[in-house]
Amino acid sequence: MAPAEKPKKFASIDFKRWKQKMFFYLTTLCLQRFTSKDAPEVPEGTSDKERFIIVETWKHSDFLCRNYILSGLQDDLYNVYSGTKASKELLGALEQKYKTEDA
Repeated sequence: MAPAEKPKKFASIDFKRWKQKMFFYLTTLCLQRFTSKDAPEVPEGTSDKERFIIVETWKHSDFLCRNYILSGLQDDLYNVYSGTKASKELLGALEQKYKTEDA
C-alpha cells in the first residue's frame, strides 16, 4: 500500500480533523500504534540480544512516529512540542491543549 498524502501542517485550528488525517497517514506507515501504546515489557528470560532488538526496534519506530507528527506541526508549535520524549506523550499534550479549544 502506498502511503497516504501527508496532512497539511496543523496551525492550532481544527485539531480533530488534523488528528484524523494524521492517524490515517500514520496507519499507512504502520506507525499509528505508537500514539496509544507504551513500550513493550520484555519477558523474563529473554536473552540480552533479543532484549536489545526489541527495545531498539520500539525506540526507532517511536522516533519515526514522533517526528512524523512533529513535521505535521507549524514551526511555532514544533518548537513548543519538540521536547516530548515519545509519540504517545506528544499526542497527549496536543490533545490536552487543542481538544478543549475545538469544543
